[in-house]
Amino acid sequence: MRNLSSLSSNPHRKGHQGVTMSTIAFQQPHLRITRRGRAVLTFLIAVPLAIGAVVTGIGAIGAAAGPEGTSSGASFQYVTVQSGESLWQVAETVAPRADPRDVVAGIVSLNNLSSGQVEPGQRLAIPAQYSTDSH
Repeated sequence: MRNLSSLSSNPHRKGHQGVTMSTIAFQQPHLRITRRGRAVLTFLIAVPLAIGAVVTGIGAIGAAAGPEGTSSGASFQYVTVQSGESLWQVAETVAPRADPRDVVAGIVSLNNLSSGQVEPGQRLAIPAQYSTDSH
């Protein structure tokens, strides 16, 4: 095998001009991922995502259990929505001194309501800070 310095210093070589280090191209190896490599990579990404989804789902199920599912022993006051009564009116009746927007938000959150719409006869748990015997 020839030494690179001998290539650049040999002036008698025909058809070749001096070869220097700057004219030699170093090629980087191309990275290829095989089918098995793609499967392993997919597995390594999918498993933590699936575990996170399961943990989040279990947490959501626990939150959806609502007031009856609490293990802290907390008891809530409940009110039954009367015919023609809105959630805003329930909030004003239950906590007349509080901002109705805060009371409505607390009732919606505590009862896992998807909107502020209520039905006559619907039983609603009232947040502890607003519980009174007025309704």
